[in-house]
Amino acid sequence: MEDLRNRKCEACRAGAPKVTDEEIEKFKPAVPEWGILEIDGIKRLVRVYKLKNFVEALEFTNRVGAIAENEGHHPSILTEWGKVTVSWWTHAIKGLHVNDFIMASKTDALL
Repeated sequence: MEDLRNRKCEACRAGAPKVTDEEIEKFKPAVPEWGILEIDGIKRLVRVYKLKNFVEALEFTNRVGAIAENEGHHPSILTEWGKVTVSWWTHAIKGLHVNDFIMASKTDALL
């Protein structure tokens, strides 16, 4: 299994290649709790984290925001009472890049 947590995101611009189905199979075991959803034709990594209450959900959201800012790669985050839904995809390429798997792994490490 690839150790994605220790990798850094690389700069990604429009036209960069999306991950292939083979690469998804390679990276997916490193983030087994994440699903791949296609929304508006764009594949995204999505996970719902269950937490005890709103305060914990908000604290977790802020930790996700801090690592996102540090890496220069930002997710969609929905914070609710007792849960946080995090979605990673690369806006510039309208799909999944290795950066998204790296960030999913880093997000898991926050718990």
